[in-house]
Amino acid sequence: MKHGARPARLLPWTGSEGKPCYLLTDGDGPLSRLADVVEATHLEMAEELSDHAAALLADARATPEQLRFMVHRMREALTAVHRVAESRGMRSS
Repeated sequence: MKHGARPARLLPWTGSEGKPCYLLTDGDGPLSRLADVVEATHLEMAEELSDHAAALLADARATPEQLRFMVHRMREALTAVHRVAESRGMRSS
């Protein structure tokens, strides 16, 4: 999706019904800055979750419920990180 010379920015959140949200901007407005903060937060949370998963997997006492919960959270994190990567890839093209 293009807006003038700049592609529309894929935002790191979805709209109603899980549909993607795009921003038509010069990249320096308040919504762009908010999207930057959300992207950074997603990446930081994914890194922390990865560390926690490593610790949980190393614990022989981890229960199936704990591991299942971790897999659910990791799927959420992977989805968020994929959206960030897709957005950044669209902006660098």
